[in-house]
Amino acid sequence: MKIAILGAGESGVGAAILAQAKGIEVFVSDMGQVKKVYKDKLQAAGIAFEEGQHSEARILEANEIIKSPGIPDKAPLLQEAKKRGIQVISEIDFAGRYTDAKFICITGTNGKTTTTLLTYHLLKSAGLNVGLAGNIGESLAEKVVENKHDYYVVELSSFQLDNMYQFKAHIGVLLNITPDHLDRYEYSMEKYAASKLRVAQNMMGSDFFVFNADDQQIAKAFNSEAFGGTTIPISLEGAANAKVTYQEKEIQVAVQFYEGKVDTSSSPLIGKHNQYNTMAAVTVAKLLGMEDAKIAEALATFKNAEHRLQPVGEAKEVKYINDSKATNVEAVWYALEGIKRPIIWIAGGVDKGNDYTVLQELAKEKVKVLICLGKDNRKLQEAFKRVVPVMAETTSIEYAVRLSRSLADPGDVVLLSPACASFDLFNNYEHRGQRFKEAVEKIVLKK
Repeated sequence: MKIAILGAGESGVGAAILAQAKGIEVFVSDMGQVKKVYKDKLQAAGIAFEEGQHSEARILEANEIIKSPGIPDKAPLLQEAKKRGIQVISEIDFAGRYTDAKFICITGTNGKTTTTLLTYHLLKSAGLNVGLAGNIGESLAEKVVENKHDYYVVELSSFQLDNMYQFKAHIGVLLNITPDHLDRYEYSMEKYAASKLRVAQNMMGSDFFVFNADDQQIAKAFNSEAFGGTTIPISLEGAANAKVTYQEKEIQVAVQFYEGKVDTSSSPLIGKHNQYNTMAAVTVAKLLGMEDAKIAEALATFKNAEHRLQPVGEAKEVKYINDSKATNVEAVWYALEGIKRPIIWIAGGVDKGNDYTVLQELAKEKVKVLICLGKDNRKLQEAFKRVVPVMAETTSIEYAVRLSRSLADPGDVVLLSPACASFDLFNNYEHRGQRFKEAVEKIVLKK
């Protein structure tokens, strides 16, 4: 048995370590430069690898190829592998072969990181032997080498789901489907939705599919009659088939043999999208036997991922929130919808073909100032010039924070929620969020 791995990042190196542990001959190939942390791991394990090229002949000798989620299926090397009958799978599919642990798999265009972290937090608080992996930034395959967990909470992107065939989740969660990464799906929402629905593949009656019954794209794409598992629809809007509903600050749960009411008033999460995220995480906890009171207690101690509606300071009754991870319009909509105070909004960057019209009503209602942070702000300015009373632009995040402080009144919120990629001014969204936090600490909190 020979396996070739394309991509020497977190997932690729994790898969290589697992393959070697199982006695499989493995070769890792990366067209770019391999980061030192991963190079050190490969060298320490004695795993053969190359960087800066793909040795096509050697790769195509493999019985199976594991590819990085970032490599599209239409890449010529993968097309040649397909012609030769060499199966191409994901690291997640490979890892699933070597453990009897149960998988809780979470996907959706928006909210999957928050829901994954919250689910993990709830289960860990309940004392379950649970691991965390996937798109969150940790290799499932590498964790499976030690195989010391009974459960894994796994965040899955559509790219990871695309090359999963034999893998099965015990509990699959689908939060929403909105347009994103459509260039990978021939600009077809149907193909993108089909990718997301792979989270429910191979399920049987003892497996659970938790999904948003209010989401039109899910309703359009999901065929419940052909589904082999047990469906758990969740709803905020009174869907007739819902088994989990949310009323003000309480979740009403009627899931199989679980019934109850979970008080979520102590949760630090804000906004309608986080009500869906909370419903999904609480449903998983209930399905795994966690008591209502223990869930409510654990919700109060949850800390969300950095750069996702993250409070970073408050001064003179003005709150500063870092939502740098909001790189699409839908994520920004949730942020604006969830904040109930007047907003000074910092947005902009590299536009991803955004349609800003869906934000205009919320902006008109809530945004008093829009500060455009980017090298080319014309599209943002055109979309909101008749909507927001005050607009400014800059390429300096320090100036954006300084201007926000000078324009803010007590009770306002300064929100960094860009709706755009970060690569014009920053390395990535984390770098952008960190710079915002530093500017708030330096300009606002130390004054």
